[in-house]
Amino acid sequence: MTAHAHATMGRISSLAASAITLWAGLAVASTSVAADLPQERRVPGGIAIVNLGPADTAPGEVLFNEHRAPVLRTGPDWVAVIGIPLDTKPGPHSASLVPADGASPAQATAPARPLEFTVVDRKYDEQRLQVKNKRHVNPDKQDMARIDRERIRIDAALGTYTAGRVPEFHMRPPVAGERSSSFGLRRFFNGEARNPHSGMDIAAPTGTPIVAPAPGRVLDTGDFFFNGNTVFLDHGEGVVSIYCHLSRIDVKPGQEIATGGVLGLVGATGRVTGPHLHFGVAINRAMVDPALLLTAAKTPGTR
Repeated sequence: MTAHAHATMGRISSLAASAITLWAGLAVASTSVAADLPQERRVPGGIAIVNLGPADTAPGEVLFNEHRAPVLRTGPDWVAVIGIPLDTKPGPHSASLVPADGASPAQATAPARPLEFTVVDRKYDEQRLQVKNKRHVNPDKQDMARIDRERIRIDAALGTYTAGRVPEFHMRPPVAGERSSSFGLRRFFNGEARNPHSGMDIAAPTGTPIVAPAPGRVLDTGDFFFNGNTVFLDHGEGVVSIYCHLSRIDVKPGQEIATGGVLGLVGATGRVTGPHLHFGVAINRAMVDPALLLTAAKTPGTR
């Protein structure tokens, strides 16, 4: 082969290598900004995903019902993932986008921008259960004092917002078992009406390991009157999960847990009719249907 041919082949190889490198770079770039988003369902107990605009500037903060919602980058834009409380009335609603130059609407130098979306009605079925422990239906005065103390802990855990920890919205099932469609059901215990069911029940035998569905930090643990042995996990930016009725807790507050790390074992503590896991997810303090997060998703979101 002549020197000219060698040079020509060298240039072709160099161009091919450059093309491969460029293609690989584009492939990485296109996936590195793909957000791990949940399913969207704009109903009470659902999720609204609202576009905030191009990602070439800081996104600011999104508040709904005075609680801060997660903000992620997806493709060229920022989006807010807004949890919709179960008691939300159908119709138009509005969150607030607080400019990045202010830590709160009162401190911002630019006005907050409304983020409007519509919530459609969804009818949830009824669920009638028989509970053996009558105090779990009609607590006495001492029980109510305990419940009030525990409610403060529960609200503090579910209302946690940790900046800098990007949540993974694609969650694996925390326990193997049959998932009920019990979220949102209007519940009657021993014939008496109570609050709608704010999580998903997963049937499993006592002693079945419960694992973290996504990375998180243990916020709180304890034995609660209604929830029994309970674990709260902080996944970041206002996303918190809860695991109730455990027979045993295997983690401590402050502990970092990777996906698949064991949290404890299935049990029947608290107000139950049998062994199962109550799995709940809060986004900006709103309890949402966990089924919206137990779905196929893309790569983790970025900030």
